[in-house]
Amino acid sequence: MVLRWAYASEAGLVRPKNEDSCYIDGDLGLFAVADGMGGHVAGEVASKMALEVFSREVEGRLMQGDEAEAALVAGVMAANNEVFVASRRNKDYEGMGTTLAAAVVRDRELLTAHVGDSRIYLVRDGRIFQLTEDHSLVQQLVREGKIDNEEAQHHPYRNILSRALGTQELLKVDTVRYPLRNSDRIILCTDGLTNLVSDREICDITCRYALPDPVVKGLVETALERGGIDNITIIVVVVEEL
Repeated sequence: MVLRWAYASEAGLVRPKNEDSCYIDGDLGLFAVADGMGGHVAGEVASKMALEVFSREVEGRLMQGDEAEAALVAGVMAANNEVFVASRRNKDYEGMGTTLAAAVVRDRELLTAHVGDSRIYLVRDGRIFQLTEDHSLVQQLVREGKIDNEEAQHHPYRNILSRALGTQELLKVDTVRYPLRNSDRIILCTDGLTNLVSDREICDITCRYALPDPVVKGLVETALERGGIDNITIIVVVVEEL
């Protein structure tokens, strides 16, 4: 299996600090992004803590030969417990939480696990597929037919999450399995990208380049040109050979 990847994580043009985090283990084909929330330093702490615990748990399980989907879910659950307990024990961290979107490439398949509104896309043959569904109030309204996708893009409550890691003791984790082909591109990103750049534009920029580095650069530059109002974190993975 040959994968190429590139990533970027930056504060953007408005936020004073970057509360996003990302994680990559190319040998295991494991990738993750997290978008923290909470007052003071809590958002930054939550996203970093979540990915540290998640990566340690998933790496250990994969090295032991555990099935990939089960390892991803166990990693998210372990991270949820760690962030939840920390938020209860430290007053500065009260109410903190984070999104988490993770993907692993194993046996010609992409397996994903996510909580929150950070997204995972697959770009194939000039088309883009959103593999995750946002856990947000606005997505719930779309699902119920009360607003359409265009209205959701500009809804004043689009950043309100219906599910986040670390905010409750018990957590439901959504998973997806998707067969891969050579030349597929996998994108993991926080909403600092998707709130400003449409899926069609993400697809066009991704298809413009063969390598992941200029794709990441193009996506970040586009989000910054639109105002860069949030932290921006992006991982782009190109499947060269399965």
